[in-house]
Amino acid sequence: MQNKLIPVIVTAALTSVMTLFAVSHFQRQTPYFAAAETKHGVPVSFTSEGNLPANGSVNFEVAAENSVKAVVHIKTTTNARTVMANGNDMFSQLFGQREYMIPQQMGSGSGVVISPDGYIVTNNHVVADASEVTVTFNDRYTTHAKVVGADPATDIAVLKVDGEKSLPFIQFANSDDVKLGQWVLAVGYPFSLDATVTAGIVSAKGRSIGINKEKSSSAIESFIQTDAAVNPGNSGGALVNTAGQLIGINSAIASPTGSYAGYSYAVPANIVRKAVNDLMKYGSVQRGYMGVQYVDARTAPQEMVSKYGLDRTDGVYVMAVQPNSGAEKAGLQKGDFITHIDGQPVNNQSEVQGQIARFQPGDNISVGYLRSGKALTAMVKLTNLNGTTDIMKAESPSKLLGATFRPLNDGEKSKYSISGGVMLTDPGKGALAKQTQIRKGFVITGINDASVNSINDLQQALEGSKNLQIAGFYPGYTGMYYYGLSNVDAFGGDE
Repeated sequence: MQNKLIPVIVTAALTSVMTLFAVSHFQRQTPYFAAAETKHGVPVSFTSEGNLPANGSVNFEVAAENSVKAVVHIKTTTNARTVMANGNDMFSQLFGQREYMIPQQMGSGSGVVISPDGYIVTNNHVVADASEVTVTFNDRYTTHAKVVGADPATDIAVLKVDGEKSLPFIQFANSDDVKLGQWVLAVGYPFSLDATVTAGIVSAKGRSIGINKEKSSSAIESFIQTDAAVNPGNSGGALVNTAGQLIGINSAIASPTGSYAGYSYAVPANIVRKAVNDLMKYGSVQRGYMGVQYVDARTAPQEMVSKYGLDRTDGVYVMAVQPNSGAEKAGLQKGDFITHIDGQPVNNQSEVQGQIARFQPGDNISVGYLRSGKALTAMVKLTNLNGTTDIMKAESPSKLLGATFRPLNDGEKSKYSISGGVMLTDPGKGALAKQTQIRKGFVITGINDASVNSINDLQQALEGSKNLQIAGFYPGYTGMYYYGLSNVDAFGGDE
């Protein structure tokens, strides 16, 4: 009997070994970065050390109890839309481009109440393109929220709920004081569950993972990396210290599956605070620039690392200085190594950008640098992209066809590889909404074969005819879309 069992045991053992080998050999090991939000119906691939007892153990109870009251569950609705397939096959040539209907989509994420009168901060990707936004508080009170402003470059958006005056909120901490190994709590609504708190430590600072660059050509990434469990639905939630203060907004995870696999990333509180203040005051984030091109030792080719000694010198190598920039006027030169921004040490490009991101055009910042091994300091005056210190306010939308529009900014033009265009910000209730199924976010590039690069172009095209064919595209979707209108006037509804 034993002799008969031996072949069976050997066969089972060999099968197990071969299965383990196959799994380890074929399973993809490289993680991808995913936004920590939940999309229903579609696949998702995206300071002070307070409250420490005398015995050295960490007590999370007070921080958890206070923070869950100020973290909300955000639900979004994106209306159904019609798309045109951009095909070059025989069917398309004979019968024209095929039309598809993308059904209504639902999504969810988290948000953090930052003032008692109802201002809430979340991620831009949580509310981007949403037709409707609702928030549910910890006591299950649910209400609509308005998007005050959003900044794809930092992945931050600000919401406002009306009629509230005494909401529990979380105070900002100085994220520069965050230390490696510091205990933190992540608070949010993963998988649309009730408010959930997880704990971990800060495992890295100044991380750049490239996820914001998919949305903005001027992306700012200097993430706080933690091992606190963050899952889809946590996006926009709070990362707090043991005193219950906000040190970051949870934004992304590194995972081969789309769910938590060990690392999560948060936008530092200092960057969040700057973005929120600008969005509330100006409608857009005021970005400061030194006028310097950097080389990061982590991403530079090996020959460049050896040539410029990037592996032997601290800081970020200055590859070029733009003429008439604040950096040139302050005396910075190619070959310098920037080591400090406003007193904070910087070791890579993302840390430099993260420090500068909290300043305005016109601010003077202290820049520490090395030149031929000698430590020097310069005062650099930041400018905007136009090389001035003027405040660049978001342009007021223009109302035509009963709808509102705005011109594309330089970052959007670069991202979409077009010279100009006009984005629909609200279809309104006039002719455009009545006669078409056009949706918010549509970019108009032409009307009746005339190019539309600005609001002025749009107005002139509308005044030239009462029968219109509007051409354009929806960001994130392939193909051109065409909408027809008849018997309309430029400023209102139907005649």
